[in-house]
Amino acid sequence: MPQGKEKSLLATRTPILNIGSPEEKRAEILKYFQDTWELYEKLFETLKGDEPWTARPEPLRHPLIFYYAHTAVFFTNKLSVTKLLNHRVDPKMESMMAIGVDEMSWDDLDDAHYDWPKVEEVQAYRNKVREVVEETIRTLPLTMPIGWDDPFWIILMGIEHERIHLETSSVLIRQLPIDQVRPHPYWQPCAESGPAPENGLVDVAGGRVEMGKERDHPLYGWDNEYGRSEAEVAPFKAGRFLVTNSEFLEFVQDGGYKREELWTEEGWSWRNYRSKGRPVFWVAAGDVGYRYRTMLEEIDMPLDWPVDVNYLEAKAFCNWKTEKTGKLFRLPTEAEWYSMAARVDTDQPYWEEAPGNLNLEYCASSCPVDRFDNGGLFDLVGNAWQWTETPIDAFQGFEVHPAYDDFSVPTFDTRHNMIKGGSWISTGNEATRASRYAFRRHFFQHAGFRYVQSDTPLEETVNVYETEELISQYLEFHYGDTWFGVPNFPKACIAAAMEAVGEGPKGKALDIGCSVGRSSFELATHFDQVEATDFSTRFIGSAIELQNSGLRRYAIRDEGDLMTFKEANLDELGLQKTAGRVEFFQGDACNLKELYTGYDLVFAGNLIDRLYDPAVFLKLIAGRIRSGGHLVLTSPYTWLEEYTERDNWLGGFKENGENVTTLDGLHRNMDHAFERVGEPLEVPFVIRETRRKFQHSLAEMTVWKKK
Repeated sequence: MPQGKEKSLLATRTPILNIGSPEEKRAEILKYFQDTWELYEKLFETLKGDEPWTARPEPLRHPLIFYYAHTAVFFTNKLSVTKLLNHRVDPKMESMMAIGVDEMSWDDLDDAHYDWPKVEEVQAYRNKVREVVEETIRTLPLTMPIGWDDPFWIILMGIEHERIHLETSSVLIRQLPIDQVRPHPYWQPCAESGPAPENGLVDVAGGRVEMGKERDHPLYGWDNEYGRSEAEVAPFKAGRFLVTNSEFLEFVQDGGYKREELWTEEGWSWRNYRSKGRPVFWVAAGDVGYRYRTMLEEIDMPLDWPVDVNYLEAKAFCNWKTEKTGKLFRLPTEAEWYSMAARVDTDQPYWEEAPGNLNLEYCASSCPVDRFDNGGLFDLVGNAWQWTETPIDAFQGFEVHPAYDDFSVPTFDTRHNMIKGGSWISTGNEATRASRYAFRRHFFQHAGFRYVQSDTPLEETVNVYETEELISQYLEFHYGDTWFGVPNFPKACIAAAMEAVGEGPKGKALDIGCSVGRSSFELATHFDQVEATDFSTRFIGSAIELQNSGLRRYAIRDEGDLMTFKEANLDELGLQKTAGRVEFFQGDACNLKELYTGYDLVFAGNLIDRLYDPAVFLKLIAGRIRSGGHLVLTSPYTWLEEYTERDNWLGGFKENGENVTTLDGLHRNMDHAFERVGEPLEVPFVIRETRRKFQHSLAEMTVWKKK
């Protein structure tokens, strides 16, 4: 391994961003950039000849020439987007090498033909970008501390991004034919191996776990690390060691890859597509069984090193072990990993030396699983990433960083599972406790697993971003920003309604045409019980999900395909404590079931001009309100034949040559059962369609008291 100054490229420390003078920090970041850049290039020095640059060792990912250029392109693109760079270095390169990184699925292959540039062209481009970035670091204004709104955050983003690809590119190199790579002094594997220690179970107490970082955290972080999440972890038992090649060999020899019942449906589909009936880094070796592929060598099978598998293989192993023992084995959740990781009392960059095979501080491969004891559990950090049962999700309070809006959000799709702990080549942000990385379950990383034994059912939920246009618009209308000084419409309506009805019973209310539920939740702050209905099950589904989790994430269109990612949060709106008083149902306002009755108040917000027979609704709803109760109607009176046949309009037409307004029609249909309370009230509302297009309307509110 390199020594002295050269070794500093390996054992790096991510900068602490709230200590030191501006010039000290500038020099530190410059060195961090240079070390990262040089280390990345040394990784690609392991390629032999031209062929490996454009080969696809992993058919679901781009060739290595893409990743060699991509990290430099990332710098220029982010510096350009944030106006820190006013010119392009190479527009063609920056277009071709910008996107296409996340591993595709086997049913989503990218077979496009690319005219890949030559290696020397990419090298020349990288040299130019390095000069640009170094000059930017030397001249960019810097103030302390550095936060995610600062220009230097973009520099750090580029550095940490390249460190991610240091690892992911090493996985691709590890999959190249062995004759396409060569040994390198920077990438020497561990020389130790022997019989595998017997794995056993260690009691973990569990308890309250808090996850997430505040914005003033002193280290760089990706957007998914910020916010807050709490979990109560039940006691469980965890494997003392990561599962070794030896332990996994038992699964292979017992026909684990041949038994469909051990695999999830997704796992068996992958196994039929790709698997050779063994881990991808095991090399068939005739009668002797298997050899082991490190990044650059094939060696005798190190039985005491952690096995490298994807989530689907790890899950099948746990199911096999459950069958063998009669006890429930599975992978840990993210919260359970934190319960275990509490035994490691230091974190990068604060440690004297890494408490595990991490941060390139020891060797360029895995090592024996019994080398690093972390309080009775080994390899809680380092050696190999550890798959979890947890699909990645955002913490409460999550915000997308505007310079990299597609880093995390595309993974909030239930298909990307968390990996925790880092591997031998995880450096920078990847080597910190708070890092949160997730990959598709068939993805190969330097990742293995630790099993846990627990009878506690998994209760993992993922708040996927709602992207359906209409639902997202209404989530923004109900829970998002206000525009042009116009107050939130559902909140303003309920406040005005409660003022109009005054004192009186507040037992039971109905919100009919509730859409995505804001008016229902507002009513629940005044009434003991609220029933809410809408004809659209999609709207109701969003309201129920918000009620159950307190959060609903959605994406609203800015322009074209550009989106802003938002979050509705009941707690922040002061609605969480009473949200449980609401029951949501799908229903037809003109054909309500008989059980909807006995209401002290019915609110029908912007509903009557969207009903196929509003007169039928008014007659029906009169029988569902108790004497002395109230009906509150709002509507902009936008009568359209696509919703209501003209003969069924309440107003907006001439009769015997005279104008008939909707208010006239309401009196015709309601005066026999109701008396109007006060004068009609105009309530404005704004619906955002895009960043530059809004609907600004006026609804008329009328309040009617049941006789």
